[in-house]
Amino acid sequence: MNMEPSRTYCFTKENFTVAFPRSLDYPGYRALPGNEVREGKPGPRRFPYSERHLQCVWYDKRWRPPLQSEDGEIITVVDAGRWNLEAGPDFLDAVILVGAEERRIRGDVEVHVDARQWEQHGHGGDPAYSGVVLHVTYFEGSAPPSSLPAGALQAPFREALTFDPSFSFENIDVAAYPYGAIPEQSPPCAEILMKRPPEDLQDFLATAGEERLRLKTMRLVDLIERKGADQALYEELMAALGYKHNRVSFRELADTMPLHELKHESHGDPLRAYAMLLGVSGLMPKVTQPSWDAETRGFVRELWDVWWKRRSAWEHRVMNPGAWRSSNIRPHNAPSRRIAAAACIFSGERDLVSCIRESATDSPDQWFKRTHVILTRNHGIPFWNHHLGLAAKHHDTPVALLGAARTAAIITNVFIPFSAAMGLDIEPLLCILPPEQDNSLIRETASVLFGRDHNPAIYRHGLLQQGLLQVFHDFCLSKRTDCGACPLPGRLRESWWQDRENT
Repeated sequence: MNMEPSRTYCFTKENFTVAFPRSLDYPGYRALPGNEVREGKPGPRRFPYSERHLQCVWYDKRWRPPLQSEDGEIITVVDAGRWNLEAGPDFLDAVILVGAEERRIRGDVEVHVDARQWEQHGHGGDPAYSGVVLHVTYFEGSAPPSSLPAGALQAPFREALTFDPSFSFENIDVAAYPYGAIPEQSPPCAEILMKRPPEDLQDFLATAGEERLRLKTMRLVDLIERKGADQALYEELMAALGYKHNRVSFRELADTMPLHELKHESHGDPLRAYAMLLGVSGLMPKVTQPSWDAETRGFVRELWDVWWKRRSAWEHRVMNPGAWRSSNIRPHNAPSRRIAAAACIFSGERDLVSCIRESATDSPDQWFKRTHVILTRNHGIPFWNHHLGLAAKHHDTPVALLGAARTAAIITNVFIPFSAAMGLDIEPLLCILPPEQDNSLIRETASVLFGRDHNPAIYRHGLLQQGLLQVFHDFCLSKRTDCGACPLPGRLRESWWQDRENT
């Protein structure tokens, strides 16, 4: 049987898109670093890997080459920093030594394929990048010094990598990072803890977790003494609704419109409460948007029907809308949605403090169910049951104002310590404390304490997660660049841990 000869392609740097023409239609094509910096001179700059490959090179001492600043100064990396898995610079709180005199500099690090990406990505005008002290790039070149934070250094590393015969980007498993970096040696605390059975590790974390909740309770007791139980709970819960990006703004809103004034203005109506909170926050929409559907326009009109009648009495206290962060935030966590959750929680006929005081903690399952209902009920603002934003289309499937992870975090960080501050016995509740959403601090601390190949099931419990966070803040945060000076290993050996080793 005759067969036509197979077609062969001669792949070159100039014709690879001809061989794969449909790749041009791929949604991610224009975002790939190898495609977006091809206009470089004297020839096209193609980088067939991702920016994450470069982040791995910076983070992992195995791959990181010797670095020189654009001024020729030697840069020694003491600590690559904490890998930032959220918006902002790629690495936080790095420590470098610069020049012959080894100037010690601490700050953030941003990694790019090409130096021009600093301006292309708008980092120059973003305050989140004001702490950057080093701009690391693959290709040679530099961003305009005027667009960088004062004193920030720039360092390319393509040439150093090219002259290292043992290096290959193919050896980097990008999915394994940030925990794929192998330290030169295990931290002293890990050498102790990794020899212990899982139940001992959990006992250790439980002690740290209870200490974290004890400190939270002490702070709440102080706040209650200064502001009263109702306002203290209101402020703490509002701050928790803001999560980390809008925590300060939510607390300011709670101070600007105290709970007793919110109740006076809303008369127990969640929609009225929402209109007042939204108006005082400065987030009340001022004009109708073309993208709004009829349902949204009707909803905003209802809010204005409430707000315009009280606006003159409150306009001197309206917050600056710029105080709120909305960029790089999931729609579920948008301030307008979280304010709606606050309106539903605090506009009920009964005050929340009384509900907490009267909740029996000797039936933990029932206590958690009742608390969950308090936090997740959406009575009176049905619009947010089916929208993620004012410009978002209607969702037939209901969308919760507060998801399970945020609800669990509020229960652990606010309701548990507040109940303890009220004199309730919270010990039965600690046994079934729900886990919160995993975060980078929890994962980083667990990786340090138990090794990068540990079983995450060790700490899938709310109290144990609190323990990891307490260990991080007490020890890892301040000693992360010098584990040898950390007091944790000595304390583990000298305290109750030593007693267990001797049994």
